[in-house]
Amino acid sequence: MWYTSTRGMAPRVNFEGALFSGYAPDGGLYVPEELPQLDRETMCRWSTLSYRSLVKELCALFIGLELIPRHDLNDLIDQAFSRFRHRDVVHLSRLRNGLNILELWHGVTYAFKDLSLSCTAQFLQYFLQKRKKHVTIVVGTSGDTGSAAIESVQGLKNIDIIVLLPKGRCTKIQELQMTTVLKENVHVFGVEGNSDELDEPIKAVFADVAFVEKHNLMSLNSINWSRVLVQMAHHFFAYFQCAPSLDKHPLPPVEVVVPTGAGGNLAVNHNDIIHRTVQKGDFSLCEVVKPTLASAMDIQVPYNMERIFWLLSGSDSQATRVLMEQFERSQSLHLPKELHSKLSQAMTSESVSDETITQTMGRCWEENQYLLCPHSATAVNYHYQQTDRGQSSISRCCLAPASAAKFPEAVQAAGLTPQTPAEILALEHKETRCLPMRRGDDWTQMLKDTIEGLSQRWKGCAVNPSE
Repeated sequence: MWYTSTRGMAPRVNFEGALFSGYAPDGGLYVPEELPQLDRETMCRWSTLSYRSLVKELCALFIGLELIPRHDLNDLIDQAFSRFRHRDVVHLSRLRNGLNILELWHGVTYAFKDLSLSCTAQFLQYFLQKRKKHVTIVVGTSGDTGSAAIESVQGLKNIDIIVLLPKGRCTKIQELQMTTVLKENVHVFGVEGNSDELDEPIKAVFADVAFVEKHNLMSLNSINWSRVLVQMAHHFFAYFQCAPSLDKHPLPPVEVVVPTGAGGNLAVNHNDIIHRTVQKGDFSLCEVVKPTLASAMDIQVPYNMERIFWLLSGSDSQATRVLMEQFERSQSLHLPKELHSKLSQAMTSESVSDETITQTMGRCWEENQYLLCPHSATAVNYHYQQTDRGQSSISRCCLAPASAAKFPEAVQAAGLTPQTPAEILALEHKETRCLPMRRGDDWTQMLKDTIEGLSQRWKGCAVNPSE
C-alpha cells in the first residue's frame, strides 16, 4: 500500500512514511494511491466482527503485512485498547424514536481521539524500537487531541511531545488533563490565541523541511493518516450495527451523523465553514472564530477537507493543489460547480447554535435520561430535525465524540446536573505545568528553541546512557 500527496508534488511513501510525516513536503496531505474495493462477501463477513476486530482488518489492508506482520498488528491494537473502560471499546446506545448513539468516549480521556491516538502511538513505538530512533511530536489542540496524544505517549523513552493549547478556550477539565501530566517527555504550552492561530507556528515549523529532518519531527493532529485510518472503523461499525439487513440489493444506506471541526472525525456549530462549503460551495474564512459550548469544534480551517476535495475530484492532485493554494493565498474559495455538486451529493450538513445545543441536551435527557456532550448534541439535533419532519425512513447513527462528564459547564447551561467521575474530580487537586506563549512573542522561534533543546538532551542521553 502506497501513499501520495493530495497535491501530487511529493514522492510516494509507504504507511511508515505517512505515519511519521504529517503534512507531505509539498504542503498536501497523504492519501492512499489506490483505495481497496470491498465485495459483498467481505462486507457480510465484517458485519459480524467486534469493533476491535474491524480495526485490525482495516489496518491490515492499509498498512501492509510486510511492514507489520498480522500477529504483531493484532498485539499492537489489543495493547492500544487495553486501558479502555468498556470491554467492547465502543458502545452503541439505542434510544427512543430510532436514535442510535455510538459512544466513542470510553478511553482514558473520555474522548473519541483516544481510539485513533492509542493505536497510532503503538504503531510509532513499533517502528521507533525497530529503527532505534527518537521523535518529537508537535500537536496543536482545540480541546481533546492534546490530552489523548499525551496519554498515548507519556513516559515512552523514544518520544517527546510538545502540545500547544489555546489558553482559556478549552474547558477546565480538558486543560487539566493536559497540564497535570508531569512526565519528563511531556511539554505543554498555553497560547494566547485560538486553535487556528496556534496552528500557524506549527505549520511554519513543519514547512522548514531541513529542520524537520534534523530533529525528527512529526505531528499527531487529525491530518495524520494513521488517525484517519483507525477512525474509518467507526463508520463501518455504525453501518453494520444500524443497517436493517445486508441481504438487500443494493446494500441499504445508513446515515452517519458526525460532529466535526477540522473535518477529522458532519454537523457543525456556529463556526460553520464546512456547512457553508457543503451547502453553497463557499470555502472561506470568517473574520473571527466564535467561542461556543462545543469548543473542540471552534475551528476555522478544516484541513481534512483537502482530502475530500481530492477524493471527489477523481484523485486530481493538480486541481486540488490549485484550489488549496488559492485558499492559502486569499483565505477564500468558491468550489468549482462540479466539485460542489459531488460534495453535496456525498454529504449533507447542519450548523447548530449554542441555544439549540442546550435544547437538544435537555430533550435527550427528558426522553431517555441520557446526558449528551455539546458536540454529540449537534449530531443528535440533526436526527431530531429529521424525525420531527417525518423524514426518518433511513437508518441513522449519531457519533458521540466525548462524554458529557468533560463538559459540566455545558450540562449546567442546559439546566441539567453534571455527573462527574471520581478520576476527573481528582484532576483539580493535582500539580500542573504549562509554559506561556504570549501575544507579541515569536511563537515559531519559541517552538524551534524548545525542539532544539530536546534534541540536545537526547544526544546527551545517547552519549551517556546512564542518564
